[in-house]
Amino acid sequence: MLVSPSLLSADFSQLENECKRIERCGADWLHLDVIDGVFAPNITFGVPVVKALRDKTKLVFDLHLMIREPLRYIEAFAGAGADFITFHLESESDPQATIEKIHACGLKAGVALKPKTPLEAALPYLDMADMILVMTVEPGFSGQSFMADMMPKLKALSELCAGKGKYIQVDGGIGKDNIALVAENGANVAVSGNSVFCAENPQEVIRHFHRY
Repeated sequence: MLVSPSLLSADFSQLENECKRIERCGADWLHLDVIDGVFAPNITFGVPVVKALRDKTKLVFDLHLMIREPLRYIEAFAGAGADFITFHLESESDPQATIEKIHACGLKAGVALKPKTPLEAALPYLDMADMILVMTVEPGFSGQSFMADMMPKLKALSELCAGKGKYIQVDGGIGKDNIALVAENGANVAVSGNSVFCAENPQEVIRHFHRY
């Protein structure tokens, strides 16, 4: 299991130090939640913060765009240093055009599904996308409770993508108590905010995740 700690749970007054700390603890990627206050009820950070942090860590930058019009901002986030850009199928941008734009910028493309969005919405884009993200909370805030009822969706997705080399990511309420469950249902990338950044021993938590 790859581990992508969510910067949303970091100390925002110490972002450079937080990035370096989580890298030292063994994280594989860094999950950056970009929220515009329109698509989801929170406002986080944008291109300037991503760009400012890019040279502070060697971690893969795993951007999760929870914004209304992701297609408009692909080039800007690519220029800021993103490695993956994941956008929501529920956004107002055309999914195929957005994936193509991400790839044209030399990045990996991911598509995300809110809890209430059926897996069928992603089927036309499974071959195009490099990663599919199953949300196990509603987008917006860290610290929400894990939705175990998303496991059938995750399992069905993993079966459809078997042998295709796709990243199957889960995001929302992931911790030591449910990492085995999401792994059993096919996830190979875990996003975790509070369970990692707020842990007394983040390194131990990451090592635990890596066992799956």
